Amino acid sequence: MTRRAEIAQHLLDVEQRIAAAAKKAERDPAEITLIAVTKTFPISDIEILIELGVHDFGENRDGDAAPKAAAVGGRWHFQGQIQSNKLKSICSWAHVIHSLDELRHFDIIEKFATHPLDIFLQVNLDGLANRGGAAIESLYPLASIIEAHPVHKLAGLMAVAPLGIDPEIAFGNLHQIQRGFLGDFPAAKSLSAGMSHDFEIAISHGATHLRIGSQIMGSR
Repeated sequence: MTRRAEIAQHLLDVEQRIAAAAKKAERDPAEITLIAVTKTFPISDIEILIELGVHDFGENRDGDAAPKAAAVGGRWHFQGQIQSNKLKSICSWAHVIHSLDELRHFDIIEKFATHPLDIFLQVNLDGLANRGGAAIESLYPLASIIEAHPVHKLAGLMAVAPLGIDPEIAFGNLHQIQRGFLGDFPAAKSLSAGMSHDFEIAISHGATHLRIGSQIMGSR
């Protein structure tokens, strides 16, 4: 099997699963954005994905992503933990940032972003400091600043289901958090949740952006 045929088959399977999960949840599949996570995979694979109709690509590391984004058009999403010294570069190629959780990082975005960004705030669902994200209470002041910004857009919330916690419980909690958040920020309707192993559960709890890598790209 060629690499193109392999990716095409994986992509079709994922798209069919998304459609089935959306139907089960009584949702429109068109409101769900599939982000192909291309970290560690070559530009040639991304070119195949574009031929297959995928235009949203997710990366975790600036050093890997910057040359890919320069070489291949599309909508590029940064979803890794933010490092201050990498953020200037990230702002130059990313169109969407999924993992903002500190005001000092938004200050850098304001200073160096060369184009408007859609920004998700990352919620920490288990309270462990090394997971990334922040408690929802501490994100409200940051959300207010981004919502009022004339250039950048507050897209919504993002979270990763913690290891050791049932994704059904984790994403159920996230959905409840989002409902409260929408009371204050009704325009920030997007919810970035769900990866290769749990995206169908995330869809059942309102996810609008799925970050799927291995189910499409295979193992590295």
